[in-house]
Amino acid sequence: MSALGHVGAGAPAGTPAKLAKPRRRWLPYVLLLPGGLWLLLFFAVPAIQLFATSLYDPSGSLEEGYAMTWQFSNYADAAAEYLPHFMRSLGYAALTTVICLLLGYPLAYAIALKGGRWKNLLLVCVIAPFFTSFLIRTLAWKVILSDNGWVVSTLNALHVPLPDGRLLATTPAVIAGLVYNFLPFMVLPLYASLEKLDPRLLEAAGDLYARPVARFTRVALPLSMPGVVAGTLLTFIPAAGDYINAQLLGTNRQYMIGNVIQSKFLKVGDYPSAAALSFTLMAAILVLVFVYVRRAGTDEVL
Repeated sequence: MSALGHVGAGAPAGTPAKLAKPRRRWLPYVLLLPGGLWLLLFFAVPAIQLFATSLYDPSGSLEEGYAMTWQFSNYADAAAEYLPHFMRSLGYAALTTVICLLLGYPLAYAIALKGGRWKNLLLVCVIAPFFTSFLIRTLAWKVILSDNGWVVSTLNALHVPLPDGRLLATTPAVIAGLVYNFLPFMVLPLYASLEKLDPRLLEAAGDLYARPVARFTRVALPLSMPGVVAGTLLTFIPAAGDYINAQLLGTNRQYMIGNVIQSKFLKVGDYPSAAALSFTLMAAILVLVFVYVRRAGTDEVL
């Protein structure tokens, strides 16, 4: 009698338990339907169209139109011609991710475990740059790193050697802009992971005579790995496709693959090559992300 009452407890009054179970089974799919439709309309369909565009005859034009010739050679031509831009983009993104991790982890650790009553204020300071346009923030860095700016003047006063005696229009300037713009994407997942860390675990490790370095490497870091994985992905992926920082803070010697794609789409009008470059970049990032997540050995990504 009690078993029957337990089975039918979740069903409305007068509804058999057998009819309630199928409804619950469909409920998760109903909740996923809006998000699934959004991804289908605004990601899957454009991705298919982008792939189709990459196979057009590159000899066409916007005025005369493009013919579908299944031109798979567009991918080989794009990779051969713009391989340095691909490698530069991945290198800049990887370096940006490493610097953001080195800067963001101590900051997230301090906010999560030492922030106290100032925790909310510190989080607001982290996300405050988002209140300003991405373009305006990058233009601000252009002013900060200018030849007459206080940064270059200070470094010259300290006799720090600079490439060509300047910072603007150099690789360090592009990396600095990328780090500044994407640092919050690293800090927030790290904070969310570290905030769940029980401080008593660190205290217990200390009671067992573990040194601070051992407490970090054996307790804090392994437990915060989901945040590390999520933060590195959220930083690396947009940084690899960025073109604003290279365009405003660098020269054509620092141009990334995003700059080439932007130019071919909006200036040259070479849609097949631009689509092939875009699809190649997306595929390369997906492969790198898949390998990274498998090697990271964590199933819980925030």
